[in-house]
Order: sequence, then structure tokens, then C-alpha cells
Amino acid sequence: MDQGLRGDVQVERILVYSFLQNCHNCDFREELDSLRSQVMVSPPKNFLSDEFDDGELQTDGNRSGRFSNGEPDSVVDEDVFRLIGAQLAEIGDQVAREIQPRVVNDLVQQFVNENLSKEEIMRRLSNTVEGLVRTIPLEMEQEKAMLVLAMVLARTVANKMPSLLHRVFNTTVNYINQNLHNYIVNLG
Repeated sequence: MDQGLRGDVQVERILVYSFLQNCHNCDFREELDSLRSQVMVSPPKNFLSDEFDDGELQTDGNRSGRFSNGEPDSVVDEDVFRLIGAQLAEIGDQVAREIQPRVVNDLVQQFVNENLSKEEIMRRLSNTVEGLVRTIPLEMEQEKAMLVLAMVLARTVANKMPSLLHRVFNTTVNYINQNLHNYIVNLG
């Protein structure tokens, strides 16, 4: 996997992780903590400490974790995507109420099925998101609705069966990367 693609996926990883981290009353905290090392570009740091100073001061005066999103001369601010993930989690709390338990139970069964390939599970996640976009009246642009629904489904499945968190997380990150990457980069 080339460095550019890893940078691309990193944006999605941070966004989904932040979304899940801002879940209230979730049963997958321990599993989520184990994902932290996969997600963070750099170890957690005190942005005001000189120990982690890279010598660059952002125009707003803050230092932050930054990485390339795979495009030439592009730098992405980790904190921006953490904040966006937290904001989308608030929207997700409202959207989650609209999803029928049957839809979540069906998706849980898909993730539990070890015989399904990663591609097949992602296709089924994609079909579920598209079906929900058509049936749930959400007053937001389609890409945002797809993004929120994908992350809500990930959170709901992982909350129902915490042992699935790693598989759900990776599938959701890949789904978002393949279908909504440009939308997400433009959010940042």
C-alpha cells in the first residue's frame, strides 16, 4: 500500500474513531481503546509542550497533528477531523432513532458471518446505507447523510456486539474512503 493511500485512509480513520469515541452509553469502550494505535498519526501530545514542537506555528496560533491526505502539497489537520467526527456523532444520535432494529440485526449477522469476504461485507454495508438514505427523510445533503448513516450503523453494530468493532471499523473506513473521500477532504 503506498503512502498516499495510507494518508487518504487516515482521514477516514480519524473521523470514524472520533465519531465512535463520542458515543454515549456504548459497550465497546475497551475495544475502541485498542483501535487507538491504528488511528492516531502521532501519539497523543500536549500541543503547547516544546517537547513536541515541530517549529511550525499555524496561522491560528495552535500547533496540531498534521499529515498529508495523499494529494501534492496538502496537509490535513488531525484536530479538524476529530472535531468533525464529534459533531457528526451528535447528528448521528438523532439519526439512530430512525433506523429499524431489524436493519441493524441483519447487518450484525453479515459481520458475524466469517464466510463473507471484506468486499462482500462492504457491498452489503453500502446497500444498507443506500436503502436507508432512500427511506429515512434526512434534511441534509446526500453525501452527509451517507456518511452519518454509515458511522451510525458502525456504532450500532459495535454496540450490539463489541467483539465486531475492529471488523466494523475497518469496513466502515474503507466504505467511506471509496465512496465519500472527496466529500470528507472538502469538509476539512
